[in-house]
Amino acid sequence: MNNLGFAGKIARAFIDSKLTPLIVGASLLLGLFSVLATPREEEPQIVVPMVDIYLPMPGSSPKEVEERLVAPFEKKIWEIKGVEYIYSASRPGMGIVTVRFVVGENMEQSLVKLYNKVMSNRGLLPPGSGDPLVVPKSIDDVPILSLTLWSERYDHHALRRVARELTDELQKADNVAETEIKGGLSRELKVSLDASRLASYGLTPLSVMGALEKGNVAQRAGAISSGNRDYTLDAGNFLTDAAGAGRLVVSAKEGRPVYLSDVATVTDGVQEPTDYVFFGVGPAAAHKGIRGGAADYPAVTISVAKRKGANATWVAEELVKRVEFQKGKIIPSEMQVTVTRNYGETAKEKNDELLFHMFLAALSVTILIALFMGWR
Repeated sequence: MNNLGFAGKIARAFIDSKLTPLIVGASLLLGLFSVLATPREEEPQIVVPMVDIYLPMPGSSPKEVEERLVAPFEKKIWEIKGVEYIYSASRPGMGIVTVRFVVGENMEQSLVKLYNKVMSNRGLLPPGSGDPLVVPKSIDDVPILSLTLWSERYDHHALRRVARELTDELQKADNVAETEIKGGLSRELKVSLDASRLASYGLTPLSVMGALEKGNVAQRAGAISSGNRDYTLDAGNFLTDAAGAGRLVVSAKEGRPVYLSDVATVTDGVQEPTDYVFFGVGPAAAHKGIRGGAADYPAVTISVAKRKGANATWVAEELVKRVEFQKGKIIPSEMQVTVTRNYGETAKEKNDELLFHMFLAALSVTILIALFMGWR
């Protein structure tokens, strides 16, 4: 016993110590707390500053945008310390430059350096171009949950209306950063001008457009005081329906007002579609509880991103519970909701598998030590 080394002396001190069970118990509790408190993530939580720069140049071809706008800014951006990659794309009237910094660079400092470099070189902007727009990107911008609303009965417009109300409810949940609705058709007031009626009143489309812009305004007009009270005055009103828009005065002729309905037809409907979103039911739909035939149904998708550092599993579970609670209230009974992406669930599966293998490894090491070194 007198020939024990440093490790042996430590082991002898703890073998008979009454603090050993307490230390072991505290270590187990600390490990359990770490397992529960560590956020479960699908995407790697590494700091990789990435920024998009939008360079508008209306009326220009992609080649002009690339040569006169994108290329000069690329050369200046390469001067920034920490820039690793630059990607660019040009399209009619717009150039997009994506800047990626070295892994581990500070996000705020990288954004400030890039913003200062872009704004200090505004002299490179050719005549007719707009102001640059700098938009930072993050791994947390990736949606963790996607919900697809689809129905055999309701159209794209009705689906989007329900999706907007459902989005408002989802944003009330904790740690929700951003929501986005993809697909569907928004409500729109459409004004169809009649050329002959415009000519009879001596009006032009531009004059009617100016009247619409001025008439679709609500603002504070001042205040009056009476009886020790102040009353605020509001002037104007927004155009909310076809009847109200038709009563808008766009001009006057021979002392009589000319209404919008006199020179145009106003309809309250939906916008012209720019894209379509449909939901198709596959052969495995019945095994996942999805009802539907073989047709493609109108659909709208809601994507939700979480805040930085939040547990993706907990956030996704809370959002799914809120959706289930709104069925029969905001969501009609004939409208289906399908979870088309759930990074919280996949992150939980991977995390549970990792913990299981770690437990097996720890158990195997413990058994080997007990067999070859003794129980003590």
